[in-house]
Amino acid sequence: MTDVLAEVRAHLTEHFTRAGVLAEPDEASVTFLGTERFGILRFVLPDDGAAQYVSLGCARQPMVDPAELITDPVRGPRAEVVVALRGPVPVGLARSIAVLAAAPAVEGLILEPDSLIDLETPLWQGAPFTAFLLGRSTIDDVVLPEPLSPVVILSAIPITQTEAAWVRLKGADAMREAWVQDGVDTADPRRRAANPA
Repeated sequence: MTDVLAEVRAHLTEHFTRAGVLAEPDEASVTFLGTERFGILRFVLPDDGAAQYVSLGCARQPMVDPAELITDPVRGPRAEVVVALRGPVPVGLARSIAVLAAAPAVEGLILEPDSLIDLETPLWQGAPFTAFLLGRSTIDDVVLPEPLSPVVILSAIPITQTEAAWVRLKGADAMREAWVQDGVDTADPRRRAANPA
C-alpha cells in the first residue's frame, strides 16, 4: 500500500533540494480532536530568505463532497498547501495552516485553486490576515501510483478581511491583478492590504 505522506515528503525534499535548500526542514505538528496528526514543514530558501511552510497530512485521504452518498476511499483529489512568508516564524501560523489542511476532513471542503478559506480569526499572533486565497504553487504535483490521484500543492496566500470581501465580489484573479498593480509582496507578513479600485 502506498504511503501517500511519505511520497509527498520525498517529493518536497527533492523540490527544495533543487532550489538550494540542503538542511532538513523544521517540523511542527498539530492534532485536532477526532483527526490524525498534521505536520507543517518549514523550508527556508537561500536566495530571498522566504520560508515555505508546507502542510503534510491533508493528502492522507482524497477530498470528497459530503453531499455525495457514495465516496471512493482511493480516487479523488488530494492536496497540500504551502504558505510563503519572510521573517521570523509567526506564532500561531502552524496551527492556522493545520486548520486549513484539516478542512477537507473536518468540514468536507475541497481545496482547489481560487478557493477562499476564511478562518475568521488572525492567522497568527497580531496578524491583520484572517483568510487564505488558494492558487497554483510552483511545486509540481506529486504523482502517485494508479489508481490514486496526484497530490496538488496549492499556494495559500494570507489575506485581510477587506481583500477577502474583494475576492467574493470580483474574484481571485482580480485580487491577484490588484497585488501586481499595487506592487504588493504577498510574502511580507507586514504588508499593507491592496486597495483595488
